[in-house]
Amino acid sequence: MAEKQQPVTIVGGSGALGFGIAVRLGQAGVPIIIGSREEERAQQASQRAKELVPDGNFTGAQNKAAVKDVPIIILSVPFRNQSETLTNLKQVLEPGQIVIDATVPLAAAVSGKAFRSLGVWQGSAAQQTAEMVPDGVNVVSALHTVSASALSDLSHTLDEDILLAGDRKEDKRHVAKLLEKIDGLRCVNCGKLEMARITEQITPLLIAINSRYKTHAGVKIVGLPEKLWEK
Repeated sequence: MAEKQQPVTIVGGSGALGFGIAVRLGQAGVPIIIGSREEERAQQASQRAKELVPDGNFTGAQNKAAVKDVPIIILSVPFRNQSETLTNLKQVLEPGQIVIDATVPLAAAVSGKAFRSLGVWQGSAAQQTAEMVPDGVNVVSALHTVSASALSDLSHTLDEDILLAGDRKEDKRHVAKLLEKIDGLRCVNCGKLEMARITEQITPLLIAINSRYKTHAGVKIVGLPEKLWEK
């Protein structure tokens, strides 16, 4: 008997990156809960996802309801909303949950340029998340180098790596198992969560490259062994 797939919540799933992740995971058979500050907006995004992936299992809910009783939550909100979102969710997040932080501290958050980044006191957006979530909620940094447009375009063939950073290898294993359900994505263990201060900075670099070449380039790490998650 096939293992029952547990739902995954995407906080910020009505935004460009979150929606792209939602439809790709939904296409892979993962039940998706799209979370938003407004329930109506979440439900609208859920309906759009169903139109793209008719066989997918999508629901929409206000953020607090969306994060309850799910093992993995993907945080995909603009940096300017990260702190407020986590403050609002702090009372409902529970020990044992994994938060995949896809936040990037882009200067666009303060009306700056999208290919420039902001300094974060904690070192990175992911480390700020780790500081704000309740004890026992574990944070893995990921999804900073894949294009939102490429994810949303289901006709686009993906072939790139997702860079993971986190303090617990077992959490990274769980995240890799989830994200690698998306055809064309391979997860690479980049080390402790502090490495997020480096991986997050690749986003503005890719924005500049993609703007210059009018494409959706990603990252591919060469020279790695075939099996990355056995040891």
